[in-house]
Amino acid sequence: MFDALTSSFTSALKKLRFSDDTKALVKALDELKKSLLKADVHHKVVKDLLALVEADTKAAGIGKESFMRAIRTHLEALLTAPGRQGFVYAPSGVTTILMMGLQGSGKTTTTGKLANYLKTRNKKVLVAAADLQRMAAVEQLRQIATSIEVDIYYDETQKDPVAVALAAQKKAKEGLYDVLIIDTAGRLAIDEALMQELASVKKALNPFEVFYVADSLTGQAGVNTAATFHEKIGIDGVILSKYDGDGKGGVALGIASQVGVPLRFIGSGEKMPDLEIFIAGRIVSRLMGEGDIEGLAEKTSAIIDEKQAKKITQKIKKGQFNFLDFLEQLEAIKKMGNFKSMLGMIPGMSGMSQALKDVDLENSGEIKQIKAMINSMTPKERMDPEVLNNSRKQRIAKGAGLSQIEVNRVIKQFGNAAKMAKRFSGKNGMKDLQNMMSQMGSPTNRMGR
Repeated sequence: MFDALTSSFTSALKKLRFSDDTKALVKALDELKKSLLKADVHHKVVKDLLALVEADTKAAGIGKESFMRAIRTHLEALLTAPGRQGFVYAPSGVTTILMMGLQGSGKTTTTGKLANYLKTRNKKVLVAAADLQRMAAVEQLRQIATSIEVDIYYDETQKDPVAVALAAQKKAKEGLYDVLIIDTAGRLAIDEALMQELASVKKALNPFEVFYVADSLTGQAGVNTAATFHEKIGIDGVILSKYDGDGKGGVALGIASQVGVPLRFIGSGEKMPDLEIFIAGRIVSRLMGEGDIEGLAEKTSAIIDEKQAKKITQKIKKGQFNFLDFLEQLEAIKKMGNFKSMLGMIPGMSGMSQALKDVDLENSGEIKQIKAMINSMTPKERMDPEVLNNSRKQRIAKGAGLSQIEVNRVIKQFGNAAKMAKRFSGKNGMKDLQNMMSQMGSPTNRMGR
């Protein structure tokens, strides 16, 4: 969503690269102003931000570093509203979360993502379908709950969302759940009936927090809608959905500064794992093209088991890494979610993440072929690739719908990769890697050819 802003910061910095004077600063600020207004950031927010950046840059001495530092400082302040960050649990009992948002904002999907986020952190979660206005809402949440293996409460005979919410809360308390997330109704636009219904549910339920799901594609209109919800119902935090889309970015900058409600999470893709904590400093770092190593480490630590990782490392060192291990690692990668978003967390890789925006590792033909081949193997064959003789390969090829040439190619690639991994895991691993890279030539040059 912020790709356009990241590009604009780069363009603005170029204005100062060779001419560190007041005239160059004016050009850089003008470039920034155009980009922020184009991103649908409110004109007053833009005016105040530019004034602060200009003053700080001049005070520190006009230059690329002082300009970048000023942008980083004031963008982070702009994106930071008073309140909690991430997910906070109630001091005791069930943590009840009420989800709100307009129809089409991704509210029901986000409810599932939040439930999955908590489940991967070993919390017992119950979701409740209290959106009784949209005919498919209950079934959609039921399918999501099934796919992520969390419990759901719904009552298709009930027409009162307050009754559904209270029954779900009772079940959550009796079942000793850690968290209850209640999906409520939305409308295509704000109306009195919607507000009255949400107010009734909130009053009866007394939730620990209310989360508003804001569509990242809506720009300033989304800021105004969030302000109305906050005024009439009250919002404790905002989750930005469709963060991976082509939104202008203004809604993120506007909600924190204009509505005064903290951004808590962002939905960074279409899959259930694609939800991450919104921390202003980390987002600004990614905006500036500097990545987010902390966010990447946090995301992977929730998925990758430390003991299992050590076990795999030992197997690689001993040359015992097999197809079963490979399949397990492939499933772990799937749980991490949007690959483009993760790539953007690596310093200097934001440009490549944009280039790979249409790449789907999970559904690529190559990955599908490998998975089909491994699934056609016996447990013994997966554990010990050395037993794969010609007749076994023929059977595997037939079962996977591949030619024997394709099977031979994958087995050979796997063997080479396992040998290389073993080589680089040794004492001289980094030296070997550097030697190999020098023989191959510069990766940048190769990519450009």
